Amino acid sequence: MKEKEPVKKEEKTKPEEESSEVKKTIDDFGAINNAFDFRSNIQYLTIIGSIEGHSVLPPQDKTTKYENIIPQLVAVEENKHIKGLLTILNTVGGDVEAGLAIAELTATLTKPTVSLVLGGGHSIGIPLATASKYSFIAESATMTMHPIRMTGLIIGAQQTYEYFQRMQDRVVDFIVRTSNADKDTVNRYMNATGNMANDVGTILYGKEAVEIGLIDQVGGLKDALDKLKSMIDELE
Repeated sequence: MKEKEPVKKEEKTKPEEESSEVKKTIDDFGAINNAFDFRSNIQYLTIIGSIEGHSVLPPQDKTTKYENIIPQLVAVEENKHIKGLLTILNTVGGDVEAGLAIAELTATLTKPTVSLVLGGGHSIGIPLATASKYSFIAESATMTMHPIRMTGLIIGAQQTYEYFQRMQDRVVDFIVRTSNADKDTVNRYMNATGNMANDVGTILYGKEAVEIGLIDQVGGLKDALDKLKSMIDELE
C-alpha cells in the first residue's frame, strides 16, 4: 500500500510576495516604497481621513494613525538615501495632540520638506500643512479654521475652559511659527461667526489660504515635486 505524499504548501513566487508586501505597506502606512521598482531619493507621505490619536476610531472611519507616521519621519531624518519629504494631505482633522506631534516632528526635520493639500486640509490638518518648509494647495482644495472642540462629557468648570484656551493657543502659535500668517489674522478667521452655517470658524479656498499667508503657493503635484527637487539641489 502506497503512502500518501505529503501535501505541499503552495509557495508564493517572488513577484507575488513583493505585491503582497507593497499592499501591506499601503494598508498600514499609506505609503509606497519604490513603487513599480522606481528608486527615488524622495519619501512620499500621505495623511488622509481623520488623525487617530490615543483612542481608536470606529472601523468605518478612514484614518491616519500617528504611531505609523512618527517612525517614518524618524526614518526620513536618519536614512542617508532620503533627501527630501513630500507630504500629501486630504484630511478632516482629528486628535489635536497627535496632529501636533506629527507636525512638530515634520517641522524639525533637517531635510527639505514640501506639503501639498488636495481636497481638504481641515482643522489640525492646517498645522500639518504649514509644518513643511514650503507648502502648496490645489486651487479646488479647502481648509477649515475653527476653535478647539471636544465631544462627550466634560467638567463644566473654569479650569476646563482655560485648558481649551491654552490648547488652542498651542495650535495658533504653531501655525504662526510655521507660516506667513500673523496671529491676529489666524484668530480672526478661527473665531469668525458669519462664514459657516452651523459652526464657528472659516472655510478658506486655495487662493484665499495663500492670500492670508497660511500656505505659500497654489499648485499641484508637479509644482510640489519641482520645488522639493530644487530645494534638494540647493543643499547639494
